[in-house]
Amino acid sequence: MSESTPLLHLQGIDKRFPGVHALKGIDFELETEEIHALLGENGAGKSTLIKVLTGVHAADGGSICIEGRQIAPRNPNEAVTFGISTVYQEVNLAPNLSVAENICLGREPRNVFGIDWRAVGERTKSALNRVGLRVDPQRLVGDISIAEQQLVAIARALDVEAKVLILDEPTSSLDQDEVAQLFATLRRLREEGMGIIFVTHFLDQVYEISDRITVLRNGERIGTFQTDELPRIELVSHMIGRSAESLEHGAMASHEVSGHEPFLTVTNFGKRGSVQDLNFEIRSGEVIGLAGLLGSGRTETARLLFGIDHGTEGGYQLDNRSAHLTPRSAISRGVGLNVEDRKAEGIFPGLSIRENMVVVAQVKRRWWQRISTAEQKQVADEYVSALQLQPPNTDRNIENLSGGNQQKALLGRWLAVEPRLLLLDEPTRGIDIGAKFEIMALVERLRLEGKSFVFISSELSEVIRVSSRIVVLRDRRAVTTISRAEANEEAVVAAIAKHE
Repeated sequence: MSESTPLLHLQGIDKRFPGVHALKGIDFELETEEIHALLGENGAGKSTLIKVLTGVHAADGGSICIEGRQIAPRNPNEAVTFGISTVYQEVNLAPNLSVAENICLGREPRNVFGIDWRAVGERTKSALNRVGLRVDPQRLVGDISIAEQQLVAIARALDVEAKVLILDEPTSSLDQDEVAQLFATLRRLREEGMGIIFVTHFLDQVYEISDRITVLRNGERIGTFQTDELPRIELVSHMIGRSAESLEHGAMASHEVSGHEPFLTVTNFGKRGSVQDLNFEIRSGEVIGLAGLLGSGRTETARLLFGIDHGTEGGYQLDNRSAHLTPRSAISRGVGLNVEDRKAEGIFPGLSIRENMVVVAQVKRRWWQRISTAEQKQVADEYVSALQLQPPNTDRNIENLSGGNQQKALLGRWLAVEPRLLLLDEPTRGIDIGAKFEIMALVERLRLEGKSFVFISSELSEVIRVSSRIVVLRDRRAVTTISRAEANEEAVVAAIAKHE
């Protein structure tokens, strides 16, 4: 292989499905000793490209070369023999088997007596050392942390002498320290000469770990860029097809609110063992951001305000009257909660988009005043159009939607009952960049119409961008409030990290 030959070269990759041209002549190159981010909205073609590369789908046109040799993997196992391994977002390990058994599963070394357990142990030790993981090979995978499971999955991928490692959303379930541990492993693998394709929705992580970025949009390659030469706003512009100037303008909306009395006042509110010392006010047209590390009490605050949990100290007033809400009374008084875990606590997976979008309206109306199918369709169609939800067929099962479109459907559920205050707990988690900007723009548009929000996000830049004020939480206590004029990442991080 010459010095100019890339480790992996895809040229003119084309793929069609009935009614969909998923990939349109995609070119992509991966070098040795490179971490290459593959970015794009849901539906941009990332997953299809990975599936072609790993033999799940056969390309309709184009070629794949690894180290200058053309290949055409017919299935994932054959892709592995060519040196291409993939670790998916949902860790695909057997929790009831040991670490060693998982790493060698399906390719165990054998001798005349069956499985050669000594060889299994040696291979496991070598694979774990390569990813820098110190864990007992005999421990059950189900007994170790998610971060350790992620590293075991990578160790399994490396056990077959992979040249190309594909990581599909590997950090979605990891906290900050676990991400740092994973990135240290990826840097070490890069130094060993591996090429890594990194798929993620987290822009901060892209700029921290990647060398180059390739952007896909609508099945086409928009471009490949050196990470350190591409401003973030231009990256987002490439991904969603809007100019950087329009994005910058949207980020600078004014949050001045005057002439409004607070309709919700929280005073020394909290629950023992949960979150304490909550003090803030909300007026019409305001967004209160909650910032803090994982476990700081953000979700607990939302649960208290919505009445899922009940405070044991302090209190809060709604329209100058003391409030002791339950979820049902919160809904009737114009307070809604968009939950953090949309799959486990948000959507009703067996129901249609239409049925999911009217469920809160039905609760508010009570069971004896059923919303007719025709009225359900009218409401759902209105918010599907307003939120640009795709596909627009409201009779489709909500499980079949992308993460971003599921999130839009859940927002539509609450907008249909016209809440005064909407508690948004991680509304952009796990969705593509375009959907994130659409949701952020929606929050701003509704704020200008007088609606109010409590906005919770692990991505600090999002909290700063949308908030009128930011309440900083540390160790399950509210420690300070930062005005919009003073809000920047340095100020918020300093408040989170301050030692008292």
